[in-house]
Amino acid sequence: MRHFLCSNYRFSFHFLFLSRSVIEVRDGLTFLDLIVIQIENLNNKYGCKVPLVLMNSFNTHDDTQKIVEKYTNSNVDIHTFNQSKYPRVVADEFVPWPSKGKTDKDGWYPPGHGDVFPSLMNSGKLDIFLSQGKEYVFVANSDNLGAVVDLKILKHLIQNKNEYCMEVTPKTLADVKGGTLISYEGKVQLLEIAQVPDEHVNEFKSIEKFKIFNTNNLWVNLKAIKKLVEADALKMEIIPNPKEVDGVKVLQLETAAGAAIRFFDNAIGVNVPRSRFLPVKATSDLLLVQSDLYTLVDGFVTRNKARTNPTNPSIELGPEFKKVASFLSRFKSIPSIVELDSLKVSGDVWFGSSIVLKGKVTVKANSGTKLEIPDKSVVENKDINGPEDL
Repeated sequence: MRHFLCSNYRFSFHFLFLSRSVIEVRDGLTFLDLIVIQIENLNNKYGCKVPLVLMNSFNTHDDTQKIVEKYTNSNVDIHTFNQSKYPRVVADEFVPWPSKGKTDKDGWYPPGHGDVFPSLMNSGKLDIFLSQGKEYVFVANSDNLGAVVDLKILKHLIQNKNEYCMEVTPKTLADVKGGTLISYEGKVQLLEIAQVPDEHVNEFKSIEKFKIFNTNNLWVNLKAIKKLVEADALKMEIIPNPKEVDGVKVLQLETAAGAAIRFFDNAIGVNVPRSRFLPVKATSDLLLVQSDLYTLVDGFVTRNKARTNPTNPSIELGPEFKKVASFLSRFKSIPSIVELDSLKVSGDVWFGSSIVLKGKVTVKANSGTKLEIPDKSVVENKDINGPEDL
């Protein structure tokens, strides 16, 4: 979370769910580097002291403590705390796995980002920020490059006394699994795909019926969090997450931070531009943000105005590109994709430098064959299955 308190604005801190934040995005900068730069600029511009708060799990805590040391000379105060630690449940017996002897780390799990509210309270950080006069927290996933502070949203919340705000954005075919807001029993509520009966899943995925989805950019009033946690009133829906660990089928019982919306007074959803939702969950997303489709200015990733199509290209990369190291090794340089509509790559494919991709491009290397796209190639509306197609 980032927290800010400056001039005439009663800012909050910015809180981040830490996941892929140490991966390099572009220009040698990681997600966390970009976030710190953004908050540094905010603090310098408004003469304020917005802190950054990172929520870790027991799995990431030690690594995070080492990572944040590099920002010692920054003007951003960085806080960390751990979320809760719950025992995994053996699926066919419904008993905690540690009680059956699984006492190492694999017997436990962090219970989803819905745990942010009680963990923030239990860590003591919430009381610290309240004592400093902080009022709102902006919560976001660390890998969402579009999740930046928007003072217009904050001003609206303060003026209208909204305790909770969820940023939503129009759903596309790429977002059909995203949670959406519904009105139920007189309350605004989050509906996740895991809560939808099988016979209604296709209806849930419809971009005609459910036109928006949750970006997981949240703005929440700190006093309201304290009140609800102290009253043990945040009874979010539990989402069973089945896993298999060491050959044992287990359940993780998780909650989502967005599901808390129904417990806050005057809670709202705000429809925001797609630019505020730019997650990097896979190497196909990394290709987009590392390309000439985006530019980097003062820590902010901005879309190239030369792109006339309002939507981003569809990128599908085969399993050979799944790991970041493999992905990076297969590109001498990231191709130009400003005029690309779609790219589908499968097999043992390697890209040279200064390549331009336009229109619809498919590249497929046959089994056992290495296919190299030469330096400075311009590929437009082509299906490439071998060197003869170049």
